[in-house]
Amino acid sequence: MFIDYYAILEINENSTQEEIKAAFRKQAIKWHPDRNPGIDTTTQMQRINESYLILKDPEARQKFNTEYQRFKVFREQQQGVKQDNQYQQQQQNHYQQQTHSQQENRSKQQERKTEYADYSFTDETLKNWMNNARKQSVDLAKQTIKEFKGMVALGLKEGVKASGIALLGQIIIGFIFLIIFGLAKSCHS
Repeated sequence: MFIDYYAILEINENSTQEEIKAAFRKQAIKWHPDRNPGIDTTTQMQRINESYLILKDPEARQKFNTEYQRFKVFREQQQGVKQDNQYQQQQQNHYQQQTHSQQENRSKQQERKTEYADYSFTDETLKNWMNNARKQSVDLAKQTIKEFKGMVALGLKEGVKASGIALLGQIIIGFIFLIIFGLAKSCHS
């Protein structure tokens, strides 16, 4: 399966290393689980990490760009055939034209597509590197989740500790006020 790393990071193939790094950060923040409560963003975060692992490495990026050019030609040819077939089908069945908003929605859905199972790699080394990057991104996601759980546990532990100290302080202050109140009452009697 070919994955369009440029589409995932929402950049073009001429982006600089600084632009790639900035796009990675932007997407990582956008899809971070803390910013998307109730939504499983694991796969998206893995794809973002995978994209960055390949595109930040000059040699891997060069191989990816070569394959990416082949992929773009393949997609253009495929779109041309698909459009011809669609046109013939529309003519034969007298389909009504889609409204402008439906066409825009379809374009947006096509733009968001980043994975293509119908494309075969020509560069096996790149394919292996992409598979390794995928594995690393899964491991990174697991590590991030583990660290997040550890931070939550530590936060809870520190919160309980701080609450206990605050409660103990309140008890001591209350006891001191009780003694002062008792002494003041006994002095007035």
